[in-house]
Amino acid sequence: MTNPFKYSNDNKRYHTCNYYLKNKFGNKVCKIPLYGGFTCPNIDGLKGVGGCVFCSGRPGFEVFDGKNLSIYEQIEAGKTALSKKWPNALFLPYFQYNSGTYEKLDRLKFLYEQALDCKDVVGLCVATRADCLEDDVCEYLSILNKQTNLYVELGLQTIHDQTAKILNRLHTYRDFLKGYDKLISRGIKVCIHIMNSLPGETPQMMMETAQEVSKLAPFALKIHMLYVAKNTILKKWHDSKKFTLMSRDEYIQTVCSQLEILSPEIVIARLTGDCLKKDLVAPMWSLKKVTILNDIDKELVRRNSFQGCKYVN
Repeated sequence: MTNPFKYSNDNKRYHTCNYYLKNKFGNKVCKIPLYGGFTCPNIDGLKGVGGCVFCSGRPGFEVFDGKNLSIYEQIEAGKTALSKKWPNALFLPYFQYNSGTYEKLDRLKFLYEQALDCKDVVGLCVATRADCLEDDVCEYLSILNKQTNLYVELGLQTIHDQTAKILNRLHTYRDFLKGYDKLISRGIKVCIHIMNSLPGETPQMMMETAQEVSKLAPFALKIHMLYVAKNTILKKWHDSKKFTLMSRDEYIQTVCSQLEILSPEIVIARLTGDCLKKDLVAPMWSLKKVTILNDIDKELVRRNSFQGCKYVN
């Protein structure tokens, strides 16, 4: 069957990040997750302590002894590891852990520019909260955006404020929109991060989040399965059966339905969530990322659908 989706050079029926980056740079581009020593206003007491209910206070990725290595050393370690599979790859440093703009401007400049000075680096990705975008930081990001390929990832999880309260997110959807506008108005590319299977949410609410995100027309979107990690409030709720996680099939069906209503222009940066095996409590099926992605592909073929086939501008 011929792939009906135009932004694809393989069997994918959605706008993959790999497709976007390879077409932009003419080569494989690998992200290198970095530990920058950032905290979060929902951890350090400015807004709250303990973080969101799913936060374990640990990176969701294997760091190269990041707490003891400089940014340059972390990147070199990442390049060495990734080059074994992709010998000619280019690299995208990714400040993934906690809120990557929640710091004094001088410190941010030091960290970001150290990353950008590394060989074979083609840009910078920074994950943060929408309420961690001070004006001076946004102005600096605007300058960086003119000098390199900058991507800022904003954690939204859901548009529903009642769910955000359950998550202890400590900012509203309106607050998110203010932060989002600070970046978009400066021409900065934004990747929005949403989660499925949040406590109390129905599939319809998850679809509403995807629909509203599509209207915002971000550069990219990450769709993430809620997982339960050790040492979290969520684990206590899970142990006491306070909420129920989606099944694997329910998740795949929901993701495919979300893809159908998204603008085809939105780059899909992720369709699964990451948790280290040693930290994961549930759902254990989330560890088999490749099989989940394969079954999303199969379901889209079964439906004869693709990203944006039900999109309404």
